[in-house]
Amino acid sequence: MEISYFIIAITCIVSILCLRDEALFNKLKFNAYDVRHSNQWYRFFSYGFLHANWMHLLINMFVLFSFGEFVEKRFHAIFHDKYMLDYILLYMGGLLISIIPAYGKHKNDVLYNSVGASGAVSAVVFSSIILYPLGKISLFFIPIGIPSPLFGILYLIYEFYMSKRAKDNIGHDAHLWGAIFGIVYTLALRPSLAKEFLMMVGLSS
Repeated sequence: MEISYFIIAITCIVSILCLRDEALFNKLKFNAYDVRHSNQWYRFFSYGFLHANWMHLLINMFVLFSFGEFVEKRFHAIFHDKYMLDYILLYMGGLLISIIPAYGKHKNDVLYNSVGASGAVSAVVFSSIILYPLGKISLFFIPIGIPSPLFGILYLIYEFYMSKRAKDNIGHDAHLWGAIFGIVYTLALRPSLAKEFLMMVGLSS
């Protein structure tokens, strides 16, 4: 899982530097107003390599560590020599797609900011669900594993609801669209995975 290790290392380095340097943090964070009015398009990607605090960083990197290895291995088995590029595009595409809705909503709001790799990490998690729906996902506060497809459905419903209702400064839009991108991208790489998924969960023969 050398790609995931590399992403984790770079993200930790950049996040730690930004937590110590407010000017650097402000330069790299996603500010939709600066993207729109100052042509700082690099923020569509740079924001994913810094985090609001240590807990934010640790949770995202732990989840990436937990799921990244499996997705990399499955990509390697399915896509062979091009798996590294496919995996990088999964992660970076998750960063980009997950922040676009926020850009559309807040491009004229100078006060709106966003940081964190949650959208990209969601893309990796949901790619893993498509690749192996028989797996189970455990949460910190639930001692038993939840079947991956059930977790995916509940997660999407929750994030959709919270994106419409919540005012908690959590990027629920990013979580939702990152997850959707992970599903769509993985199926676009190998459409036959859709049939395999349905067979594994007993919805097709």
